Amino acid sequence: MTTNADTVKNTLDIVSVFATIGSFLEMFTPVFGLIGAIWTLMRIVEMIAGKSFAEIIRRKKDAE
Repeated sequence: MTTNADTVKNTLDIVSVFATIGSFLEMFTPVFGLIGAIWTLMRIVEMIAGKSFAEIIRRKKDAE
């Protein structure tokens, strides 16, 4: 990945954590909290699997 993509990804990670915490504190709407929680879960899955989330959910077609 490029440096710019990593910077954007890290920034979104931080924003998602704050959105999730803010949702639990009723500072933001629940929709933003849900988005933050989903993004955080996606990043956790990426860290555990060692692959990007798109690679994890992408289905491979069977060779015929």
